[in-house]
Amino acid sequence: MKTVLFVCHGNICRSPMAMFIFRELVRRAGKENELRAFSRATSTEETGNGLYPEALSELRRRKIPVGPHAAMRMSPEDYRESDLVFGMDDANIRNLKRMTGGDPENKIRRLRDESAHPGEVDDPWYTGDFGTTYDDLVLGCTAFLDALRRRGDI
Repeated sequence: MKTVLFVCHGNICRSPMAMFIFRELVRRAGKENELRAFSRATSTEETGNGLYPEALSELRRRKIPVGPHAAMRMSPEDYRESDLVFGMDDANIRNLKRMTGGDPENKIRRLRDESAHPGEVDDPWYTGDFGTTYDDLVLGCTAFLDALRRRGDI
């Protein structure tokens, strides 16, 4: 089973949204026994907090199933247990590399870089645009799932 970790700054908006979106795409593809996803933060600022209300509203509006969530900071074990670690923006990538001693296993990527439209997933905490964030997350998650299929990894 492949394990995918989604990471953002606080683990209350982008990374849990990505996790729930990816889980639903995996479910729709019938690959639940082959792929596992979870999410973490690079900071401790939001530890224990649930999904940000606007993020939750956007997922519900788009009919994405949402389960329980409490923000957590990424641990060394999370890195070791993950096959890939997706950061949402360049600041996340810098923090992830610092936290992992430079990404010794070459697992860290930006999520949208898997797509035909590479780039950062803007933080809706600051932009207020949860719809665009949702679209960017779907773009990255779908492109990653398609890449796994093309390579024969699932």
